[in-house]
Amino acid sequence: MTKDDRFLIVTGLSGSGKTVVSRFLEDLGYYCVDNLPAKLIPTFVDLWSRKEVQIDKVALVVDIREHGFLETFPGVWEQIRKKVTARLIFLDASDETLVKRFSETRRPHPLASRSTLEGVRMERRRMTPIKKMADEVIDTSATNISQLKDIFARKFMKKPKPRLRVSIISFGYKYGIPLDSDLIFDTRFLPNPFYIDALRDQAGQDPAVRDFLLGADETRAFLAELFRFIRFHMPRFVAEGKGSLVISIGCTGGRHRSVVIADELREYLRKQKYDIKISHRDMQK
Repeated sequence: MTKDDRFLIVTGLSGSGKTVVSRFLEDLGYYCVDNLPAKLIPTFVDLWSRKEVQIDKVALVVDIREHGFLETFPGVWEQIRKKVTARLIFLDASDETLVKRFSETRRPHPLASRSTLEGVRMERRRMTPIKKMADEVIDTSATNISQLKDIFARKFMKKPKPRLRVSIISFGYKYGIPLDSDLIFDTRFLPNPFYIDALRDQAGQDPAVRDFLLGADETRAFLAELFRFIRFHMPRFVAEGKGSLVISIGCTGGRHRSVVIADELREYLRKQKYDIKISHRDMQK
């Protein structure tokens, strides 16, 4: 039976990167379920194959955390292969790498009674039959998070890496910082149109307000530094595999300075071919 990429089962050794892979697959549109009991998988498959659940792509993460997994899964996998096209992916890593990862995260290995290395070796022995069943075995010993994402995008998605989606939000500090901000830039040091009688009641998209701010030396210098910062960081965000980025631009009330700078940043990023959405959260307040 020909395999495809719409139904994936990800398994492997503890610490080999299953959580990272699950999150990445979710970013690519997969419905991910972590640690679904093996005995329930055939029922899930039936619902999915009959389209009784509105899910296009599925990724299940299963491993030794489930009691009885080693005894149950081989038979379950045989059932699955008779019902749907699926791909079983096994993540592996060296003993040294796994011990180091558990040490760095300060989490106990699920099978360790005396030492992490003991648990790693015991799990490797027990998981050997599952590994032999896999369609793909990926050794993550020498990969960082970005490289692991690249491997999955290249091997299984047959798609280029997803483009970075950028959201720009202008806001007023008096109303609070946007909670989902990745980057925040403060423009309260720039000349304030609020203190100009003819501009006070106008919003940042008014031509007179824009001319006032963009004509100031401080604004031009700030934009030059902002664009330099963006030129340096954006390609690195893309290389790291980041799927979305929220850039927040703030001023006191969110009506003037932050709006102008946010609009300038949007135009700059558009020229760099990024997908941009912008919102002026507090401009009408």
